[in-house]
Amino acid sequence: MDKFAVVLAGGGGTRFWPLSRKERPKQLLRLGSDDIMLNDTISRFETVIPIGHTYVVTNQSQAELLAGMVHPGVPQENILIEPIGRSTAASILYAALTVGQTHPEAILAIFPADHYITDQGRFETTLELACKAADTAPRLVTIGIRPVFAATGYGYIRYQEKPVLSEEGLVYAVEEFVEKPNLATAQAYLSGHQHLWNSGILIGKVSVVIENFRRYLPRLYRLMSPLQQHLGTSLARSVVDTIYAELPSISIDYGILERSDEVWVVIGDFDWNDVGTWEALGSIFPPDASGNIVQADHLGIRTQNSIIYSTERLIATIGVEGLIIADTKDALLICPKEQSQAVRELVDRLHSEGRHEYL
Repeated sequence: MDKFAVVLAGGGGTRFWPLSRKERPKQLLRLGSDDIMLNDTISRFETVIPIGHTYVVTNQSQAELLAGMVHPGVPQENILIEPIGRSTAASILYAALTVGQTHPEAILAIFPADHYITDQGRFETTLELACKAADTAPRLVTIGIRPVFAATGYGYIRYQEKPVLSEEGLVYAVEEFVEKPNLATAQAYLSGHQHLWNSGILIGKVSVVIENFRRYLPRLYRLMSPLQQHLGTSLARSVVDTIYAELPSISIDYGILERSDEVWVVIGDFDWNDVGTWEALGSIFPPDASGNIVQADHLGIRTQNSIIYSTERLIATIGVEGLIIADTKDALLICPKEQSQAVRELVDRLHSEGRHEYL
């Protein structure tokens, strides 16, 4: 069974502003290890999928920096550059068409570049099982994480009670994908034991991935399919630029997964966090005796349950509780922890006001 990996590394990590910026987003930062998150992701699957079989999809503004930082085992020609962002569906089809030129029946495993996962052994076992499941039937297979708290910032997967591949392990048919719920709904999901967090990891044969695009996103497939005859030639870059200008922007979740009744899920029993907001740093760095997560030169008096980050200078606090304080060279963010999801709104505001030097 030939296996290839695709790492989606073109996002901006906007909810991690002001640390994450357009040209140096979250996946190119060191959070929780000595290497960047992108390389942590690649190293995590290297015992299951050869690093030389890894493709990285990124965008033009990040490509040069990423090329100099990516794991040395990834061939430079495997860095696929999108001229403009068109969400995850276009990125995945670009990679699938590329791999499909030479390995149409290989297993393709697609990973976000910036998630934090512990328990390497359980992750490898789960990934191996998902690859085996995808090899047994023409299905897309995702990995769902057992919820450990009522998260309102994650998408969920509802799955059927009876396994479809009980002899292989915990493989189930997906009933539906659910968008980020309110707190009451998330609490019901947690107690009901029939929902999983959507990890964003997707596995399937290359031919099956492409067939799902033909079926559910025919316009996207039609616009991108001419790329196949130019891949590997001197015209490929200009063809990509021309095609992307016409593409709709849609995620793989909306475009395919939420519409298909032929998706399986493997249950992952490992610690997982998408590190989507500043508040998520608690999954990486343990709090101190006062409940503070500190990655800074910090002097605090009566400071509790706060997140304090600084790259430049001393941060001093008095009587602070439940705040995020994130200080970088040119910008300072202060907000209540419970409003960390709203950082994206702030970034949108900077964009609309033309303050691009801060993006």
